Amino acid sequence: MTARTSLPSVAQSDSPAPIGGPGTRSVPVAILLSLRPEQWTKNLFVFAGLLFGKQLTDAHAVALSAATFVVFCGLSGAVYIFNDVSDRDADQLHPLKRRRPIASGQVSSATALLAGATIAALSLAGALAISRALGLVAGSYLIMLLSYSAALKHVVIMDVLTIAAGFVLRAVAGAVAVNVPISHWLLVCTTLLALFLALSKRRHELTLLAEGATSHRRILGEYSPYLLDQMISVVTASTLMAYAFYATSSETAAKFGTDRLAWTIPFVLYGIFRYLYLVHQKRGGGSPAAMLLTDGPLLACVGLWAVSVVLLLYSPLGRA
Repeated sequence: MTARTSLPSVAQSDSPAPIGGPGTRSVPVAILLSLRPEQWTKNLFVFAGLLFGKQLTDAHAVALSAATFVVFCGLSGAVYIFNDVSDRDADQLHPLKRRRPIASGQVSSATALLAGATIAALSLAGALAISRALGLVAGSYLIMLLSYSAALKHVVIMDVLTIAAGFVLRAVAGAVAVNVPISHWLLVCTTLLALFLALSKRRHELTLLAEGATSHRRILGEYSPYLLDQMISVVTASTLMAYAFYATSSETAAKFGTDRLAWTIPFVLYGIFRYLYLVHQKRGGGSPAAMLLTDGPLLACVGLWAVSVVLLLYSPLGRA
């Protein structure tokens, strides 16, 4: 009983009510916010196939990748809506999530479900219009994430693995859209990085909600900060090693015609260390997308890494 009463107290004291109160936004605006556009940066993973498939100079491939990005913004947004409807009661006890349009009552569950189903259908139609293969990947992504919302998020370890698989399917979709081979390195590095982000998110939830954690998300009762720190340590080391092996391998050098991709390793090191600093010292990690957009050093690191990769793969600098 204590766990259930402590969390609302935190919410009332630490977080303000939604700006203007429930019902002050129009329904279309509230639905748009429920799609969580601030999270759409996660869908940038679809451009990995374009970048590392050396299709960045192909205007048609760029257009296909951009269309795939839009498709996955729609699919992920629809999943967020379905998840918010499912978690409405629990989100009302959360110090931050209670301000979401569905949890705060700005959008009814029936309206949200109708909007989510419509957006999901249009997104799947868009994927099929690009190619059947992309439609299959997009459908698999939607089914898997809906399964996560319905059941898998309550299964220890499977919850974070499913989140990671969502990132992998984004990367696979990007490769399928531009018809480039799906590198095993792409799958390994994406999986490990996504696990790193998912485990950090769990740790943030556990430390933020403290005693009221299980009343919001019961799966948090299966974790502890120590266990998550051990998992994060394993995944952090594995991510760095996998990228280092990829960047320095003879296979990579032969594929891209350069052995200088290793120059980008310092950016990866700094980015991961910066993220760990924000998680442990600044109690961040609840929203990787928000951290990327709001933390200047992290944003600069990712930007410099991307620019460096483009220069090394597409300019004489990589062959000099």
